[in-house]
Amino acid sequence: MLEPLIQEIREEFPTFRIVHKSGDSLSRAIDVALRVLTLGRMREYVSHYHTVIGTTLYVPEGWDETPDLERVITLRHERVHLRQRRRWGLPLMTFLYLIPYFPLGLAYGRARIEWEAYTETLRATAELKGLDAARSPQLRREILRRFTSADYGWMWPFESQVGHWYDRAIEDIEHSMTSNDSGGSIAIESSA
Repeated sequence: MLEPLIQEIREEFPTFRIVHKSGDSLSRAIDVALRVLTLGRMREYVSHYHTVIGTTLYVPEGWDETPDLERVITLRHERVHLRQRRRWGLPLMTFLYLIPYFPLGLAYGRARIEWEAYTETLRATAELKGLDAARSPQLRREILRRFTSADYGWMWPFESQVGHWYDRAIEDIEHSMTSNDSGGSIAIESSA
């Protein structure tokens, strides 16, 4: 499941590559900058977070030991960012991610970019682990925390709004999965 997805991504993005952050000077520089900007609150950039810049996925320590299923879910999330960059171009993607409205504390562009990618995380989780895993209170808490904490520079500190987005995304995924499972063939037959 993992290798076919990596191959699929490379077919869509021929220069796609995976680089370990721990051995990468750009990643270490970003880590230092994030520690300074967040007053020491973001300390796990190199050790825990995945980052797409251009067509490169920078991965944290432990990537190679991460179970394939988890890596597939992560790669599906990151492929959304690759497609966003292709759709908008690197300059606009960078601007949207870093600037509107503020770099820290209220970054609507970054939040919208991540909402799209985290919706894919939820979809992949539901498809690969089941709807109960996607509905998990632990997953919900973790994703809400990422939006409202130093993880992404407090990009959207309105927990209730992020929670509403999350719940709506789960509803949409449930609807699409149940429509495909039970109603799809009936709809095709009745429209023929």
